[in-house]
Amino acid sequence: MTDPHPTDTSRTTDVTDAADATDAADAADARKPTDLDTWDTVAGLHAWLTAHQALPPGQEVLLRVLKLSEEVGETAQAVIGATGQNPRKGHSHTWEDVEAELCDVVITAMVALRTLTPDAREVFARHLRRVAARSLHSTGANSAGEYR
Repeated sequence: MTDPHPTDTSRTTDVTDAADATDAADAADARKPTDLDTWDTVAGLHAWLTAHQALPPGQEVLLRVLKLSEEVGETAQAVIGATGQNPRKGHSHTWEDVEAELCDVVITAMVALRTLTPDAREVFARHLRRVAARSLHSTGANSAGEYR
């Protein structure tokens, strides 16, 4: 299987590097309750990235949003590999690879949002409520996606 994240030492500000570095520890703790909130983790990743770069704030936001496009492309590559749609490469990825790439997209988007605003938690919650109100309530589904 082709590694969707080949080793590249020039990727020092890659948010997924932080996630990859903790995969083993996370696997061991996956079944344990944690005191860390998702947005606290996002804030920590944001702080880590900010401490390891020398970009003006305007460029920081731009590059974090561009990083999101890169992660979406890696997800597409994993789907193509999982379905074997590239005759030259065959089945080069698994659906677990697709899951991991989708998680990278979500994490990268959350960090980009946190880079744009320190109120990312509230911005996201407010937007999610609006989406739920216009989508779930108009279909008869409750907030858990269950139909009444």
